[in-house]
Amino acid sequence: MFPASLQTNRLTLRPIALADSGAIFETYAQDFEVTRFLTWRPHPDRAATDAYIAHRIAVPTAISRTYVLIGRDDGVLRGALDLRRPVPHRVELGYVLARHWWGQGLMTEFLTETVRWVFTQAGVFRAGAVCDVENIASARVMEKAGLAREGVLRRWLVHPNLGDEPRDCVSYARVREP
Repeated sequence: MFPASLQTNRLTLRPIALADSGAIFETYAQDFEVTRFLTWRPHPDRAATDAYIAHRIAVPTAISRTYVLIGRDDGVLRGALDLRRPVPHRVELGYVLARHWWGQGLMTEFLTETVRWVFTQAGVFRAGAVCDVENIASARVMEKAGLAREGVLRRWLVHPNLGDEPRDCVSYARVREP
């Protein structure tokens, strides 16, 4: 169900690999500002990044697939995107972008293309994602990529870098109209 790869003008999406560990660790996994609103803490060392990648590769690809975002012009790893299909009619998206590339429209570009691809899949009626209520940058990315704000999910996710209790998140989605 999930693509082997996707491309935009500036990025290529390909499945995550163990060989990506060094680049992931160096570009974003150890950066508190990048991981601040994520569901995992910054990686203290490469071993943590290796374990994360091994875990993502082990998840059955019928349920979820993790990709890395690679610059088409320089081959540099810039971030990651996770696609999940918890039920046949819905795809959930999660993403992270290294701080060096913030504010350049890269994630909006790629999220737009990914959502476009999602709706080429038979039987998929919803593409959605959530972000912490304080993550204004991520909310803007989703809006620019054509996802509509649906509302606030109270006490939805734990963001361990912000505390131990579940926090409110904003739900965004695009649906296939009947």
